Amino acid sequence: MHTAWEEAGWERLGDGVARRRMPGWDETIGVIAGTTGVMIVDTGATLRDGAQLRRTIRGVLGRDVTHVALTHPHFDHVLGTAAFAGVEVFGAAGLGDLLRRGKDELRRDAVRQGVDPDAAAEAADLLVAPHHHVHGQLTVELGERQVLLANVGPGHTAHDLAVLVPGRQGSPEIVFCGDLVEESGEPQAGPDALPQQWPGALDRLLALGGEDAVYVPGHGAVVDAAFVHAQRDALAARFGVAPAP
Repeated sequence: MHTAWEEAGWERLGDGVARRRMPGWDETIGVIAGTTGVMIVDTGATLRDGAQLRRTIRGVLGRDVTHVALTHPHFDHVLGTAAFAGVEVFGAAGLGDLLRRGKDELRRDAVRQGVDPDAAAEAADLLVAPHHHVHGQLTVELGERQVLLANVGPGHTAHDLAVLVPGRQGSPEIVFCGDLVEESGEPQAGPDALPQQWPGALDRLLALGGEDAVYVPGHGAVVDAAFVHAQRDALAARFGVAPAP
């Protein structure tokens, strides 16, 4: 029997937790619902994406998103943020300054990757920078549910944020990893990556979630801790970093 999330095109991960793999760039969007708040993890590549996500979440839950967590500053994860007017936006420390300084480069990167130039320009012009800056860890209350935001980077970028949803009634923790973890292809190390530090970021991610957690990559299928360990070791070998102790 399909849940309301599945009928709306999402994958249910747990009680009040779901994710969607977006068409086009296959970026993962997460949603976490508590009794008084709803958090979305990343917002898509355009304002149209963000608006569609907002409507879908409202259609399933009957209420609006109240919090946005941005996992890192790439166009396919942040350019839909302005569609969520009036919500509280969270990001790793330094993300806000980077987004404010780098709007033009974000727009150019989106266009290079196939976003319509007008849509990219509109989203970049209206881009919302985080209101709350996560230096270490920060707990966000969504009513009876607490969500932990953790600045586990740098790695894929200088501003990588993970989102931990504690387990309930014996269910495992769920960790939204952003692009620190990718399943549908080799992890992408662009010009803003810090490859020497990336394996350490995955060590911190694994310490956060533990061996029994469900890990949700920024692109691709949900994975387990063994996959993250293997990707950590592959990145260490790729970039000449010492193996994990």
